[in-house]
This record gives sequence, C-alpha cells and structure tokens, in this order.
Amino acid sequence: MPTAAEKRTRFRTLHERGCFVIPNPWDVGSARMLQALGFPALASTSSGFAWSTGRLDNQVPLDDMLAHLTSLCAATDLPLNADFENGYADAPEGVAANVRRALDAGVAGLSIEDMSHEPGKPLYDTALAVERVKAARAAIDAEGTGAVLVARAEGLLIRQMDLSQTLDRLVLLADAGAHCLYAPGLRTAEEIAAAVKAVAPLPLNVLMMAPGLSVTELADLGVRRISLGGALARAAWGGFLKAAREIAGTGQFSLLAGAATGAELKALLAPGG
Repeated sequence: MPTAAEKRTRFRTLHERGCFVIPNPWDVGSARMLQALGFPALASTSSGFAWSTGRLDNQVPLDDMLAHLTSLCAATDLPLNADFENGYADAPEGVAANVRRALDAGVAGLSIEDMSHEPGKPLYDTALAVERVKAARAAIDAEGTGAVLVARAEGLLIRQMDLSQTLDRLVLLADAGAHCLYAPGLRTAEEIAAAVKAVAPLPLNVLMMAPGLSVTELADLGVRRISLGGALARAAWGGFLKAAREIAGTGQFSLLAGAATGAELKALLAPGG
C-alpha cells in the first residue's frame, strides 16, 4: 500500500496533462471494485455515502464523514479526492481547521463548495467564498502535504448564477489558490469549452451525471478530469429499486437476471483483482 504522500504525488501528476475519469465510490466495496476496473484515482460522494446510511445529502455529520474518508483511503492503493461539501463550516478559520482533519484522514485532495445552504441565500457572497478557499489553501500549504485543492462554484447547478457569473467566480477561486476548478451544471460543449478557457492553465473538473459527451469529446475540449458525483450510486440504487419493486408488486423475479454474479464480485474483490 502506497503512503499518503505517494498517493498525493501521483494525484498531482494526474492533473498536469491529459484527461482522466475519477469515479465516486460510496463504500469500501465499491472503492475496491473501481480500483480493480483500472481507474487511476477515486473521489468520495457525499450523496452516495449519505444514501448508504439512510440519510440525505448534507445530513452526514463531520465526524462520520471523516471516518468514512479514512476507511476509503485505507481501502485501496488509489489517491482519493474528498467531496468535502462546504468544509463543514461557514467561517474561513473553521474551514481551515476541518481541512486539516481531512488531511489527517489521508485524502490526496478535497473539494470545497461555495454553498451556504442558507434558506433564501444558498451561496456565500463572493468575498466570503474567496476567503474560504484562501483559508483551505493556507491549511494545505501549512501542513506541507501537497494535497490538491478543488474549488467548486455551485451557482449554475442550483440556478442561482448564469454561465458568465459562474465563470467569473471560478476565476476568483482560482486566484484564491485552488489547484483545480469545478462548476457542476456545465453541460454543453460550448459551456465546457468556455470554462476550460476561463480557468486555464489550471485544470477543470467536469461532472457527468447523465448520458452526454464522451471521455474523448471532453478531453478534446480541454477537460482535465471527469467525476460522476452520486451517479454511480444512483445507478446502483436504480437497479436495486427496479428489482425490488417488481418483487413487491408482481411477485416476479425476472429483473434479478441482470444482477452481477457472485463469481464476478469475488474476482473484483480478490487481492490483486
């Protein structure tokens, strides 16, 4: 098992050139299977983990999330990027303190959202959003870990900002010290190309939540990394719910035909699988 420092070095290198997919496991089993399938790095999913514990996204306490991140980091040889929500604090100093705890869990990188979750005002003001990223970057630098800081601008996703406003915020977050930029809600090739250009030469993460552009097409647009958020977890739950509803509603078991076999799962989970 590589050390946390070795994982962080490998993770930084992945961001330097090319394009890679960073899928999102929600537990140790899914993390180990994704490693077996050949992905170069992983990212946690706050929503996927929350659903696996019977909770909604943004309802998992910090201590529970840190324990989850620790278990994921220990589960595979791959670097892990933490979906660290909004840093579990509003004030910059609180974000910095929590970032240090995430680094102690072994993460190779982490993302900080600009979401306040305040009713009627779900985004932080620009000045505060910038200060929060500066604080997160200062915490990473002070620890000397070399972890990757990802700044997320959520305005487009929740329809609180248009594309131009979102790109302006991404640029400010880049100037605040983010190593990688991320604006969930970018969908068209034109939007993605504009975001790549706005943050260049820093890397852009694009979230794929549904069918759309391929990895090759995204790479051609200049995207450096592609994450899936809770999409893989939703795909798994989709298969589960379809089969369970058929059994509950009709007493039939036909949808079990699409299930993974025990042998397939054993092969993926076996050491070196």
